[in-house]
Amino acid sequence: MTLTFAALGIDHRHIFGMAGNMQDVGATFKSWWTEGTPGTEDGFVKRFPDVPKASRDDILVDPEIDLILISAIPRDRAALAIAAMEAGKDVMVDKPGCTTLEQLDAIKDCQTRTGRIWSVDFSERFEVPSVTKATELVQAGAIGKVVQTLGQGPHRLNRGTRPDWFFERDAYGGILVDIASHQIDQFLFFTGSTDAEITLAQVGNFANPDDKGLQDFGEIALKSDQGHGYIRVDWYTPDALPNWGDGRLTILGTEGYIELRKYVDVGGPEGTDFLVLVNGDKCEKIHCADAGLPYFQNLANDIANRTETAMPQAHAFKVMELGIKAQMMAEGQS
Repeated sequence: MTLTFAALGIDHRHIFGMAGNMQDVGATFKSWWTEGTPGTEDGFVKRFPDVPKASRDDILVDPEIDLILISAIPRDRAALAIAAMEAGKDVMVDKPGCTTLEQLDAIKDCQTRTGRIWSVDFSERFEVPSVTKATELVQAGAIGKVVQTLGQGPHRLNRGTRPDWFFERDAYGGILVDIASHQIDQFLFFTGSTDAEITLAQVGNFANPDDKGLQDFGEIALKSDQGHGYIRVDWYTPDALPNWGDGRLTILGTEGYIELRKYVDVGGPEGTDFLVLVNGDKCEKIHCADAGLPYFQNLANDIANRTETAMPQAHAFKVMELGIKAQMMAEGQS
């Protein structure tokens, strides 16, 4: 049976990768809806010219649609996901999956009641082939037991292309909820942790003082019974870098380490998805662009088989819980 999906909300360009990757595994993109006319719409229509726009209600009641993709304004994602699950659809939502603990509790309740899948596409893991290769190496024991991850998530501000909501704290949820959810996901995954303690959480606005709602710097330290993690995210990518950010992940093990140079390798060869492996036998750089993106096929299989191979449901909930609690700690909320 062919998987059929629709989109509710295209406010963030992540919808391009979400939809495109589902098409690549054979799913049919039937229809889409979004609130208003976001700046992404022209590019979206050019990318998916044969997919018609429909009403929100028509998408929700369409019996042919199995999966709903959501890349709306972050504060609106929880309500759309709940509506989709209550309509009998599984959900893939762009990160952050929600922005408050109250939203997360409502999502958990709905997921439990309906038995639907609520999956967050953490694109810095699921859409990065070098992470696929790192996963294979870690699971094969190439660096021993993982004891720490160091995740860096720099981004370019691109002020001229940003919508108003991008600068509204309550709309995007704060920099730790938004960007750092990627690195929290990777910490839990690579250390094999199911929970963690937040030992440090800070945010700041150091370069954009006129934008009162923007946080342009954030950091988190985490520890669990499996390992430790440090995360730094920011909106400071300089103009000379050829892409939006020099995102990196270092995975430290008891017998070696892996460093992922995901999007650019400054001073090295052109291209993306370079991995450095150092252990007792090897000290090498591996180009991983062809390593694949198994999340999307795994999610399709999970929808068909009611399994959790793409991402355990509890993991999706825990990442967002930790991101929201880190944000609250950084802002002095109880």
